Amino acid sequence: MTFTPAYRPDPRFAALGEAFSDPVEPAAFPGAELRFWNGRWAHEIGLDRLDEVAKRAHFHAFDPLPDNQPQPRAMRYHGHQFRTYNPELGDGRGFLFAQLRDSQDRLLDLATKGSGQTPWSRGGDGRLTLKGAVREVLAAEMLEALGVYTSKAFAVFETGEQLARNDEPSPTRSAVLTRLGHSHVRLGTFQRHAFEHSRARIEALIDHVIALYYPELETADDRPAALLEKVIEANARMAAGWMAAGFVHGVLNTDNINVTGESFDYGPWRFLPHYEPGFTAAYFDQTGLYCFARQPEAVFWALQQFAGALAEAGDRLSLEAALNTFPAVYRIALLDAFLARFGLASAGRDADERLVRAFLAFMEASQLPWEAVIFDWFGGRASAARAMAGPRAASYDGEVFQAWQGEMEAHDSIRPDRLDHACFTRPDPVAMTIDVVEATWDAIAERDDWSGFETLIGRVREAGEAYDLGRDRLGFLS
Repeated sequence: MTFTPAYRPDPRFAALGEAFSDPVEPAAFPGAELRFWNGRWAHEIGLDRLDEVAKRAHFHAFDPLPDNQPQPRAMRYHGHQFRTYNPELGDGRGFLFAQLRDSQDRLLDLATKGSGQTPWSRGGDGRLTLKGAVREVLAAEMLEALGVYTSKAFAVFETGEQLARNDEPSPTRSAVLTRLGHSHVRLGTFQRHAFEHSRARIEALIDHVIALYYPELETADDRPAALLEKVIEANARMAAGWMAAGFVHGVLNTDNINVTGESFDYGPWRFLPHYEPGFTAAYFDQTGLYCFARQPEAVFWALQQFAGALAEAGDRLSLEAALNTFPAVYRIALLDAFLARFGLASAGRDADERLVRAFLAFMEASQLPWEAVIFDWFGGRASAARAMAGPRAASYDGEVFQAWQGEMEAHDSIRPDRLDHACFTRPDPVAMTIDVVEATWDAIAERDDWSGFETLIGRVREAGEAYDLGRDRLGFLS
């Protein structure tokens, strides 16, 4: 039996109708070299028994999965790109391939990147570079390990084509990536139909999203405002998770933010090497619109555009009231995200806020590596002896550090037994800064050496096991 009982197909999006997506044909690729397969998540959705022939059939040629969507569909959406509205968007190099349920009964999507041209390609080749695929795997794996609710890189096939690109040495190798995500319905999906003044389609989308992702809202009196509140809460948690992870997404356009608050679509991302509020990920973000410190603002701005689209079918005053909840919701989400990363219990919200402020003050003053400091002090005072015996011990001194240390003392450790994990015997944590990413790629590009990539993923997953941030806090499998 190729498919286990955990395989539970449930294709839903196509039923919305032709106004929401277009049937497309996958590209025919000359090569098929499997470079990454996410066995953990394949097991979760019943695809872990696929042999190599079946993997190529379904995740390279994109033959339909059994009882699933019969043909790939390029999703239609619009969006603000760097706050300029673009009505020419849509899936230009990807499509929705299949939908299925996981063990928690969530509806998940299998969607592609680099699978060929669609009606929305706008003159592009519809392809993905192999480097881009490698980077997406690394971003998703690292964020998952750090407790951020993220799409999962599911499969990567190298496709044997040579691509020309302006932002990396060309010709360069090509790939097709499949990601597993909790909805690819974007804020920009709503924007498209609002732009076309279709109240009926906006109402259909509201019904679709509530039925499949927020069923607790089925009996809500004001469905547009209730949905907005849920999407605000979900995306506030996402933005807070990025901040605690020291992550910069890079391109927070409204088509890159979805209704479930799941981080996805990793292009010019970066992790902070050290604390720098103005740190940007994209070379073309010359004004720092989407820099590290402005990410919550960018997400809030995108949610305002979402509210504007919902206004086509909802009451503006109630939508404005829902929007006004964002600052308070985000504040709590940010404190929770940092507490989880520190492995500490709340000591009251004012004390929690002092803890985070003291941490940021120390990080700004010390310019130590972001990930290393959190690693050293995971569990607060429970890690004091380990931190003071480590390679950064000499930096843990002075008035600014002592202020942060004092705030840590006021917070109890949560599950200090996690410090028994072998990961914490290492002097340094795994990090995903740009130098690590580039060194990993260089080995692939120059020698076709994938050992560093595989070792890095292994270390990231080990860190995820050690921190164990996913199951309790976010409700998804680590």
